[in-house]
Amino acid sequence: MAHFPTTHQRVVDELGRRIVGGTWGPGDPLPVENALAAEIGVSRGVLREAVKTLVAKGMLRVRPRTGTRVRPPEHWNHLDRDVLRWKQAGDATALLRDTGELRRIVEPEAARLAAVRAGPDDVRILYDSLSAMEAAAAEPDRSGYVEADSAFHRALLDASGNRLLGSLGRAVDIALEHSFFVSTRTPGVVKASLPGHRAIVEAVEARDPAAAAAAVLAIIEAAEQEIAQSRIDEHRGRNPRTPRRPRTP
Repeated sequence: MAHFPTTHQRVVDELGRRIVGGTWGPGDPLPVENALAAEIGVSRGVLREAVKTLVAKGMLRVRPRTGTRVRPPEHWNHLDRDVLRWKQAGDATALLRDTGELRRIVEPEAARLAAVRAGPDDVRILYDSLSAMEAAAAEPDRSGYVEADSAFHRALLDASGNRLLGSLGRAVDIALEHSFFVSTRTPGVVKASLPGHRAIVEAVEARDPAAAAAAVLAIIEAAEQEIAQSRIDEHRGRNPRTPRRPRTP
């Protein structure tokens, strides 16, 4: 069944995309309420509710005398799913960079913790996630691979036994999926990445924190190289699906 956004979500998306896209910069006021509502085609009440939502996300500030103004990006909730979607559409390069840096900071330590704390159920879930990746990779169009890859990394964060890390993985799944989509476009990369993912699970199962962290870092570094090459290919106007030798973790 197709999902159609509510009027409220449509207006929130419209305003959010404009803010992320720089239509209104930090400190800028939003247009007069009547004019903005008429432009978007909604009532003033609907517009006000959308503004409240963006205030809650840290993107807008409403003051009696100065009106509604855009807040600087450092005040935004960058883990919010809507904000991540808007950044993906409007500033994908920065989102990929931020996601890669976050992964370097978080995932190797999560793997270390998983190798110490993971129970039999955690290991089983990791193996199940790996099997889903292998099955998706075997499909001609690799349908479902990015989703399976994301599920694997969320399972790894859960296996760390740190609930904050588990919640973080679910909060940034949009950013992870976007990163995985870009880093796996080159033919051969998906198949080449599977042994590295298996090495993570086996290290966790063997209670080897150093090996688990190293296996994760190798995958992250390989993904970063693929993303960088993909950006170069796009800049040169080259089709990223044109075969070239994949990098293996």
